[in-house]
Amino acid sequence: MMRRAAMRRTVATTAAALGLALTATACGGGDTKSSSGEQELKGQTVNVAGVWTGVEMKNFKKVLEAFSEKTGAKANFIPTGDNVSTVIGSKIEGGNAPDVVMVPQAGVIKQFAQKGWLKPLSKEVSRKAGATFATVWKKYGTVDGTYYGLYFKASHKSTVWYSPQAFEQAGVEPPKSYDEMLKMGKTVSDSGLPAFSVGGEDGWTLTDWFENIYLSQAGPEMYDKLAAHTIPWTDPSVVKALTTLGKLFGDKNLVAGGQSGALRTDFPESVEQVFGNEPKAGMVYEGDFVGGLVSGQFKKTVGEDARFFPFPAVDGKKPPVVSGGDAAVVLKAGKNQKAAMALVDYLAGEEAAAVWAKAGGFVSPNTHLQSSAYKDETTRAIGESLVDAGDNVRFDMSDQAPAAFGGTVGTGEWKALQDFLKDPSDPKATAGKLEAAAAKAYKD
Repeated sequence: MMRRAAMRRTVATTAAALGLALTATACGGGDTKSSSGEQELKGQTVNVAGVWTGVEMKNFKKVLEAFSEKTGAKANFIPTGDNVSTVIGSKIEGGNAPDVVMVPQAGVIKQFAQKGWLKPLSKEVSRKAGATFATVWKKYGTVDGTYYGLYFKASHKSTVWYSPQAFEQAGVEPPKSYDEMLKMGKTVSDSGLPAFSVGGEDGWTLTDWFENIYLSQAGPEMYDKLAAHTIPWTDPSVVKALTTLGKLFGDKNLVAGGQSGALRTDFPESVEQVFGNEPKAGMVYEGDFVGGLVSGQFKKTVGEDARFFPFPAVDGKKPPVVSGGDAAVVLKAGKNQKAAMALVDYLAGEEAAAVWAKAGGFVSPNTHLQSSAYKDETTRAIGESLVDAGDNVRFDMSDQAPAAFGGTVGTGEWKALQDFLKDPSDPKATAGKLEAAAAKAYKD
């Protein structure tokens, strides 16, 4: 079973990479002087580590190539695999630490900072980030009041993907509320195709379901408290959200294959059940990266064969916007601090975001990036939705938690929610299991 970060990166960028030539203009703190053509970083090298592979790695290398063209510095990418903290720790101990790391989880930034591995980002980077990102993105890159992580790439995890053909057959339109989604789902099921495909074999998909419901129903402040474990998972708001989720999980007519079938379905299979050659469901919930799998693996056209609607509001509250992302941090043990900080400064600007946006499979939280930079209308709509949410965006809760609770196969939140999918009849008991696992993980 693949973990969420690895799967997200495997499927998120299947679009073919396109080149983008950039003119040599000044880049904030990048220490370039385009008027004279002088490149003060010429001859220097910056090594960047991250989890990206495949097309995603190729597209990020285009960003690094654009940085090199602008500054004269050589930039190398070092794939780490999914276990970033272990790999980076080994490299630091071995004396061959990279200069910059693209960190996929807010909890890992905190871990690195507490270990004393990170160099605070410069005042210039902080200033630029303050001007180009919503405040919440700086918050998730800040540990104990110090700004360490610049979020360059984001994911929008509040999108429900559907088959237009299935909706047309059932005579339904995208819903505006959670209750309307369930009602509409029953109409889809009555038309001969189960409404929802749920990838319950991958526990992380279930945490995402819960987080969207909880954020909308309980609100951002309660979401932050639960993410920090300053309120217990036995709080009535958690039981209420589980009860709401159970309305869907507990209806065998809504879930393709019923609960047992969902527990045998991993994430890629859940997408295939909607957009494969033999559809078994009309909808699948997950993030913007579903589009990459639809177009890359299943060779369907996003916007025509596959569309999305925002995860609907619960109980008349605001629609949720849950996100994830990859942040650039600078290691103290790196050998080229100047080039490293210049790269992070470059990533804070819209030019760097435009390189990847043109290539596809990318969403940016940068408010200065023109929406026209995205290569298709669907990604453009997702990017605009993310930016428009501003400070109402909330980072994936399980990615903020200790891995033992929020990111480990067969235990913690993943296991408790899989058990809940199997039998959603007792939300209060599930809340108790979640709290017991969380208390242990946060204490350790």
